[in-house]
Amino acid sequence: MIGTERHESRRIDNQLRGRSGRQGDPGASRFFLSLEDDLMRIYGGERMGAFWTKLGMKEGEAIVHPWLNKALERAQKKVEARNFDMRKNVLKYDDVMNDQRKEVYAQRREYMAMEDVSGIIHELREQSIEESVHARIPEKAFAEQWESEALEADLLSLLNLTLPISEWAKEDGMDADLVIQRVEEAATQSQAARSANIGPNIMRHIEKQVLLTSFDAVWKEHLHALDQLRQGIGLRAYGQRDPLNEYKHEAFQLFTAMLDDMRLRVTTTMSRIEVVQQADPFPGFEGQQVFAPNDEGGSAVGLEPRQVGGQPLGAFQAPSAEGHGAPGADSFAQETPRNAPCPCGSGKKFKHCHGRLA
Repeated sequence: MIGTERHESRRIDNQLRGRSGRQGDPGASRFFLSLEDDLMRIYGGERMGAFWTKLGMKEGEAIVHPWLNKALERAQKKVEARNFDMRKNVLKYDDVMNDQRKEVYAQRREYMAMEDVSGIIHELREQSIEESVHARIPEKAFAEQWESEALEADLLSLLNLTLPISEWAKEDGMDADLVIQRVEEAATQSQAARSANIGPNIMRHIEKQVLLTSFDAVWKEHLHALDQLRQGIGLRAYGQRDPLNEYKHEAFQLFTAMLDDMRLRVTTTMSRIEVVQQADPFPGFEGQQVFAPNDEGGSAVGLEPRQVGGQPLGAFQAPSAEGHGAPGADSFAQETPRNAPCPCGSGKKFKHCHGRLA
């Protein structure tokens, strides 16, 4: 094998030497280097070229000397030590993210294993209410110092409820704790009414889906924020600060902000959940009769009329061979997609049944 330069890592050079042999033959390798190569120029030192010039070596003359091999070995060791420090430093930053990842995945597995997460939803809602109230009502502050209107707007955005905070502030003995209690009671009643309207089983499923979806969304945004923080954290060294310690501190703050964001998202979403009933797939046939196979099955001759909904308005006749049918056939063909099941109940697609072209 003939090499035109040496790699920064001796391991790569040894791999190239190993590839020069075949079928067990040890083979042979020879490298041709230049003192102007990046490895020798950056890490070998500029004095080496001047040293060989003083010895009378001419430009372009081959140099074979043990000193040159030792200089090359020292240069490779310097590069390998620098790369090792870089990988070690990157691993320290990855450990910070890995610790947070373990906590998030453990919490998510716990949510997935739970059948009912209503208790967690209730706890998140209480924490959000307490944070909103304390942000607008300072500790040991008089009622005149309360930001009542701002608190009403915050609770409307958070809970989708209009609460008379300004009226409560005029009552004697009213404080932040009592306001929190009243807000929690109103939110609990609203959520209970919504659950009764939707249905307990459906609500349990919705709560779990909202919790997991919000958790995944804020975690992805958090990873993006950590990546951006990592790219510029090295500049803190210019301010005589340790970038790693700064990264750990700000990553913890971002993690706390992520949990707060998840709590607000879950509370806000659950306060606005509404279930809309699916529209009738055949609105044009409400109150009409269509033909469906009888209990005995059989051919088209054995079809009997069955009511679809409402009071019967008369039987609908299938189109004839010429493609013309009784009144209502035009709307029947217009409102039913050709690849949808035929409303007659035959089990065939509409285009192969009553929508078949002549």
